[in-house]
Order: sequence, then structure tokens, then C-alpha cells
Amino acid sequence: MNRVFVSIGPITIYWYSLLILIAVLLGYQLAIHYCKKIGYKTSSIVDMVLGIVIWAIIGARVYYVIFNFSSYQDNLLEIFMIWKGGLAIYGAVLAAVFYIYYYCKRHELHFIKVLDIFSLSLLLGQAIGRWGNFFNSEAYGGKTTYEALKNLRIPEFIIQGMYIDGYYRHPTFLYESLWCLVGVLILVGIRKKYSNQTGKQVCFYLIWYGVGRFFIEGLRSDSLYIGSLRVSQLVSIVFVLVGVVGNIIIRRKNKVPYKEIGGENGRI
Repeated sequence: MNRVFVSIGPITIYWYSLLILIAVLLGYQLAIHYCKKIGYKTSSIVDMVLGIVIWAIIGARVYYVIFNFSSYQDNLLEIFMIWKGGLAIYGAVLAAVFYIYYYCKRHELHFIKVLDIFSLSLLLGQAIGRWGNFFNSEAYGGKTTYEALKNLRIPEFIIQGMYIDGYYRHPTFLYESLWCLVGVLILVGIRKKYSNQTGKQVCFYLIWYGVGRFFIEGLRSDSLYIGSLRVSQLVSIVFVLVGVVGNIIIRRKNKVPYKEIGGENGRI
């Protein structure tokens, strides 16, 4: 695949970068829309977004480099060339969560509620961002056949894009993108039905994405490892466990409506 979206003189814009930008902008708009819908002031979210984006990118790169350092040890400057790919979503999520926690503590905001607000944005962003892997010819699965992919009704341009190193590959980027899109639709329903249960949305995200990523990761041929164990599968298990335990706690204790937690003015 051609990684370049457009080149104008010395300026080159890559598909990967463009898709990340689109994901961020749509995620931002979703978060703002949700804040307005439930009657909260959006100023805190606006101030927070830039920091989230910066730390998410740093976290995604650091995570990837740590578990794939052998690819960079002979040329350390390549660590900073993120436009070539090599961002791990789990690193982005973890770094963003730590930053959100720091921001919430500093500005006296409700940490779990803020995670709820961003959960849908994150899931949609992941669905979009995975297509950057397609254009970079990365994050693909093991060997398969043209017939197998055709039987899955995968579009021809994707099948041809998955012909890498002389073999057809499973488009695991597509599997994950579709899994996230389905999760977006379910999460929209959860927001309507359980809007008074703080933490319900982020717990769903942890469980849904964790389960999907665990199985999809098993198909990938470029996983990051600790010994013989796939790092992303281990993190996926942790995500699911945290989501399940959190959901149990919510059912027992969290019955307080958002507006009551937010205070008189609905401020987060």
C-alpha cells in the first residue's frame, strides 16, 4: 500500500497521521457533544484534550519501543520517527488514563466520570485509527489464502492490500476496527440506559475491547512478546478483569445520577 496521502513539495502527509488526526477530532467532538447533552460545562474537557493527545502518542510510542527495542537499538533516532508507524494502542490508553487521573486530581474533577465521557470517543478513535495500519502494511495476521478472505466477503482492495511478502494475510486491523465499531453502537445504548451509573461505560470499554483484542491478537504475526507470551493478550486479560470487577462494584454501590455527582451546576 502507498503510505502517502499527499505530497506537496517538501511536505508529505501520511495516511497514518491523517487518520489519527481524524480520530482525535471526531473523538473530541463526541466528548463535547456528550458533555452538552448531559448538561455539563465543557471547559474542563477542552483544556484536557490536548494533554491527552500528547501523552497518548508518547505512551503509544514508548510502549512499542520498550517491547520492540531490538528494532531501534542500532539507530536510536528512528524512535522519534512515529510517522513510519510503531504505535501501540495499549500504551496510548494507559498513558492517557494516567494523565486524566493527574488532571482530575489537580482540578478536583471526577476521575471515573471523565473516563466515561471519553470511552465512546476512544472506541471510535480506535476503529478509525486501525486503518492507518492498513496503509502502513502493519498489524496484519498470519498467512491465509485468497479464497478464505473472499469467503469472508472482504473487499478486494483490502485483500490485495493484505498480499504481503508473497502471501495473503489475515486483515487483523479490519477485524479490530469492525469489533470497535460494533462496540460503539452498543456503548451508545449503554449511555442511554445507564447514564446514571458512573463507571458503567468505561467498564464496558475495558471488557469489550479486552475480549476482542485478546482473540484478534492471537491471529497477528507482529505481536510484542515477553518471553513466549504476547504482551497485548496479557494486558487484555487485565482490562477484562478490571472491567468485570468494576461492573460488580457499580451494580452494588453506584446508583447516584451524574447531575447529583456533578453538583449544582453540573460541573465535572
